[in-house]
Amino acid sequence: MKTQEKHEFKSEIKQLLHIMIHSLYSNKEIFVRELISNASDAIDKLRFKSITSEEIHKNFSNGCITIYINKEKNTLTISDNGIGMTRQEIIDNLGTIAKSGTKDFINSLMNDKKTDNQLIGQFGVGFYSSFIVSEKVLVRTRAATNLSEEGIQWESSGQGEYTIHNIVKKEQGTEIILYLKKEEKEFLDIWKIKNIIKKYSDHISVPIKIFNFDEQKKTGTWEQINKATALWTLNKTEIKIEEYQEFYKHITNDFNKPLIWSHNHVEGNQEYISLLYIPEKSAWDLWNRENKHGLKLYVKRIFIMDDASQFLPNYLRFVRGLIDSNDLPLNISREILQDNHIIQKLRRSLTKRVLNMLTTLATNDPEKYKIFWNQFGLVLKEGPAEDSINKNEIANLLRFSSLNSNNSEQNMSLVDYIQNMKTEQDKIYYITSDSYAAASSSPHLEFFKKHNINVLLLFDRIDEWMMNYITEFQGKKFQSISKDDESLNKLVKKNNQIDKNVEENINDFIKKVKTILKDQVKDVRITYRLIDTPSIVLTDTNEMTTQMAKLFSAAGQNIPPIKYIFEINPNHILIKKIMNVNDSIIFNEWIQLLLEQALLAEKGNLDNPNQFINRINLLLSH
Repeated sequence: MKTQEKHEFKSEIKQLLHIMIHSLYSNKEIFVRELISNASDAIDKLRFKSITSEEIHKNFSNGCITIYINKEKNTLTISDNGIGMTRQEIIDNLGTIAKSGTKDFINSLMNDKKTDNQLIGQFGVGFYSSFIVSEKVLVRTRAATNLSEEGIQWESSGQGEYTIHNIVKKEQGTEIILYLKKEEKEFLDIWKIKNIIKKYSDHISVPIKIFNFDEQKKTGTWEQINKATALWTLNKTEIKIEEYQEFYKHITNDFNKPLIWSHNHVEGNQEYISLLYIPEKSAWDLWNRENKHGLKLYVKRIFIMDDASQFLPNYLRFVRGLIDSNDLPLNISREILQDNHIIQKLRRSLTKRVLNMLTTLATNDPEKYKIFWNQFGLVLKEGPAEDSINKNEIANLLRFSSLNSNNSEQNMSLVDYIQNMKTEQDKIYYITSDSYAAASSSPHLEFFKKHNINVLLLFDRIDEWMMNYITEFQGKKFQSISKDDESLNKLVKKNNQIDKNVEENINDFIKKVKTILKDQVKDVRITYRLIDTPSIVLTDTNEMTTQMAKLFSAAGQNIPPIKYIFEINPNHILIKKIMNVNDSIIFNEWIQLLLEQALLAEKGNLDNPNQFINRINLLLSH
């Protein structure tokens, strides 16, 4: 039998404990919620383990969480008969934070003391909240897989080290004894603890009991505090809004209320219950590919696994909640989930339900949908590429900034855009760029500004990629205004009076420009879509766009150079001036400068910026 061992906390735990113990917390009672939640998880895990282990199943008893107050010793004890921990597990779980993101959590605590208590559960550090109110914490545990009565005791005062030694523990599970600080005696009040549990943990599906001690009779009884009924199994009419919200907080460790939720009992060919939530704020690890996302899976009320990602596509990874199926086997594994035909049907149904929920939110509460879009719009934009079946539903949920809005806020739907299209307009016009500033100031917009034709401004990195998968909406095709398009050319001609004299006189000029630029461009021609700019470049209809080329380049892909169409504005004063230049060398420099200007406006950079600067200096000094 091993004797007592002393261990140092990992450095990040030392820093974390120091911040927790010495910071001002506005909501100290959070430690009760965290410890109850951990106990509930331990019982769920043991229930699942008992399905596959005959030995554990034989010794498995109904789960229960107990709370015992000892005012003489100044202790509060929270116990469970769950899965327990081995010696190595207690070192791994309580000596370090295994989850990534520890630094983010610590930085959040240091940067915002007002909201620190709201971040605890999100980073898997709920246990350490014990030290907010405790001068010493004891953890007595015995793993359910250990059929002897040998347990482990972990002890620490939160000052940088902890000790471990073997003990005799007859019951499996974990017992946490908090030696409360003198100023925290309010947590020895039985009514205080009852109210906290009613507030945060009433929905826990295992009984939570507290020992009521009678001072006169010197005896006591165990009283159950919570309902101990799985909330999702109840009829919707029996559940209060506040209960839905608290249950969300319990399963997500999120202190914010959800934006919206959907609770459904489905019967027929498939029998299942789903309770799905849309959060108000995105999780800190939403973009971390290594971290798992998904729904909690129950089978016939028995917890099977967290983060079952197979039930929803990746672009809906922000959805939280659970599914309880009657049709899946109790011993189902993640590998079986991948190919199970029942899972595929459930995935289709749940995806539709989430999209319907978002459509309802967008229709009935635009302000709340704006909150959703600001948090999760970028993730939803992955949808058209990932989910071709629901592409139209996803497109209906997308929001864009537009030329007419005069700001970067993405609040225009495609339905709104189509309803306000010009009579002669038959396509949905858009432009992609690196930023809102670059998109809104693009010379490609000059014609549209003049004739009050709205254009969608797309400036998120994912937008160019997304638009490859959305080709039309409600019968209207999408058209990038930075690409050559015959319908756009017709619209330009219809809204402009073409000066025949200018057009005839400029033909020789265009021929000279083509000779100078030769293979540098695909074509040279005049345009009437420009007002204040002398020239622009376009990509041909079937060519890769500039933004797509940037995406490929950023991903390390080799791409062939784009051959642009070079368009010249014959009405611009600079073009008229250049047409009268007789010096062939200076004329050549002007044409190269016009092309470089257009390329710079389109791409945001040049292959040889020094040459561009030298050319400007030469022409300025001429």
